Amino acid sequence: MKIILALVLALLIPLPALAVEGEEADTTEIIRPVDGSDLSEFRWTTRPLVVFADSPADPRFTQQIQNIMAEPEMLLVRDVVVLTDTDPDARSPIRQQLRPRGFMLVLIAKDGSVTQRKPLPWTVREITRAIDKTPERKREIQDHRGDG
Repeated sequence: MKIILALVLALLIPLPALAVEGEEADTTEIIRPVDGSDLSEFRWTTRPLVVFADSPADPRFTQQIQNIMAEPEMLLVRDVVVLTDTDPDARSPIRQQLRPRGFMLVLIAKDGSVTQRKPLPWTVREITRAIDKTPERKREIQDHRGDG
């Protein structure tokens, strides 16, 4: 029994190190511009977090991006993709659909519904708490634990 336990532990210990390496590679892709994307392409695969501003120099926009880059792994675990739109003149499909005024943070569930709209930057902790309160995320946690 001790040998089996030692073997299992030996196999599990390297996994977190691999996960961190994989997350570091993915953190560069967690934030990307809207570039003509449509919200329907993310349905049931990821949770879009859309960050709007009228300019990339908007202090609220830069603060939000700094907040996200401080702890991107927390968002990766929750299948979040951050979409940025700082050009109101481009009139992207997502901007036309969500209709922001100045800076706006919009959290969208995997089913495509808008769960949060915020006029100020949020910390990653606030974002993840909002995600973790959704029935969809609670179900994911239960499935991961094997409870449901």
